[in-house]
Amino acid sequence: MRKLAEIWWRPPSTRAAVIAGALIAAASGVAAAKDYGEWDNVMSAEALPGSNSAVNTDTFGDGCPILDPYTNDLYMASNRQPGGMGGQDIWIAHWNGNGWGAPVNAGPAINTSADEFCPSPARGNRFFFVRGTIAGGGNTDIYVSKHLPNGGFQAAQRLPTGANAINSPAQEWSPSWFETNDGREILYFSSTREGRQRIYYSVNFGNAQLAQGGVNSSADDARPNVRHDGLEIVWDSTRSGSLGGPDIWTAKRSSVDDSWDTAVHLDAPINSAAGESRASMSWDGTMLLFGSTRAGEGGSDIYRSTRSQVTGN
Repeated sequence: MRKLAEIWWRPPSTRAAVIAGALIAAASGVAAAKDYGEWDNVMSAEALPGSNSAVNTDTFGDGCPILDPYTNDLYMASNRQPGGMGGQDIWIAHWNGNGWGAPVNAGPAINTSADEFCPSPARGNRFFFVRGTIAGGGNTDIYVSKHLPNGGFQAAQRLPTGANAINSPAQEWSPSWFETNDGREILYFSSTREGRQRIYYSVNFGNAQLAQGGVNSSADDARPNVRHDGLEIVWDSTRSGSLGGPDIWTAKRSSVDDSWDTAVHLDAPINSAAGESRASMSWDGTMLLFGSTRAGEGGSDIYRSTRSQVTGN
């Protein structure tokens, strides 16, 4: 088996760091802080002017939303038919400048007769996602594919497996990747390897480590998404203080090497008496997407909220 450093989906910056051997010593792991206003303007993704009415369906489950960092295309998981390949599939709704078009299936390089969900497009034309069997606590693992803008998706590779690896015999959900200023690749995800969903991270695709600070509790803490600078995280949790559970929570920190600060519950109308899950932030941190089972349009729908950037770069 090839070493990770030789696998094609390693980004050029990390390969350069391995060759040079001096980048980590020369650079700081502290990212520049940004300040934002409060989340506001919550609406169904299909209600955004310019969006197609098929972004959410009336009868199927639509969720796991996230934006492509280059194009703002909307990636989601849905069991919609026709056009699905079985179970949950990953679908893509292209951004038209004002809203999202009708979702199209990501195709056979990504979707199979199993469940595919928690799509996570990342810089470097890499695409992380989860594949496996959700029902009955079956095994689900994190995969990565390369997405060529004019050539579609390449064959997916499973990330490292083993008792202490990213993928375990339990369920892994919601990969969220970012790169530090000193070239370390950090992958956040949640896993049931300790009996309930808890949030973990891996450095340079090495062993899984339990995330420290306010992100983990005695309840289920699942489906993390980390802002691209590594200083803010959103996830869903059934912990005390939720309105109906699971609800979306958030936390911040001053440095990528710090533990997470105390968890903060997001107010209504982001959270509701229904279930909210798999929130994600846009690359610039000004848009929040999430799934919700609130009454209105279907079994589970995609919603979005926005905020302004107050200071920072």
